Amino acid sequence: MKILIIERNPQIQRALRVTLERNDYQVILTEHYEEGLDLAASISPELILLGIGSKDSMGFEFCRELRNWANIPVMVLSEVELEEYKIKALELGADDYLTKPFGMGELLARIRAILRRCRRHERSEDRKVFDYENIFIDFHHRAVKVGGKMVRLTPKEYELLEYMSCNVNRVLTHRMLLAQVWGQDYINDTHTLFVHMANLRSKIDVNAQDIKLIHTERKIGYRFVGVKTD
Repeated sequence: MKILIIERNPQIQRALRVTLERNDYQVILTEHYEEGLDLAASISPELILLGIGSKDSMGFEFCRELRNWANIPVMVLSEVELEEYKIKALELGADDYLTKPFGMGELLARIRAILRRCRRHERSEDRKVFDYENIFIDFHHRAVKVGGKMVRLTPKEYELLEYMSCNVNRVLTHRMLLAQVWGQDYINDTHTLFVHMANLRSKIDVNAQDIKLIHTERKIGYRFVGVKTD
């Protein structure tokens, strides 16, 4: 699998190249965002690791431009820990955000999660079911089972669950979820989202000590953890 790295720091470049090549990934590396866009178009990598520094507007523009024509997954690597930075990157199309310095074990785990999601991803209208651990979703009949038993969800709870299951292992910001389920007029109504998410969790995370499907990304949003099957 080809991974395109866009990173200016020589030490991080070397560490990423060595680690990824040892794990059988093909690495293509550049320091420049414009060249990164050209490479993304010409080699079609399975994943892009995008280094973004502080006060680095070009990195965000890269995400915006890429999403105009490609769905290649992007993981942002940045030393900036501000929630605003993370939210902006995610809402411009990044699939994940990892703060420097990071462990290579965590990086590899996140890469595997993104690639697993993308390999199994299909358009919502083509999918039949989601089946993972103790939850089963029948998309054609809008039916949900937990532990083999039918669960009654409100329309909004179901729409939240369906959208998150279409984006397994991806961080979804509060604004992204509100826009998708309630519409653009509600993107700042986090209270509504919190109430519905709490109700949804109470219905599907019934064995929370063993399996927790909805993970909170503090001050940012949520991540639905699972594996899709047909």
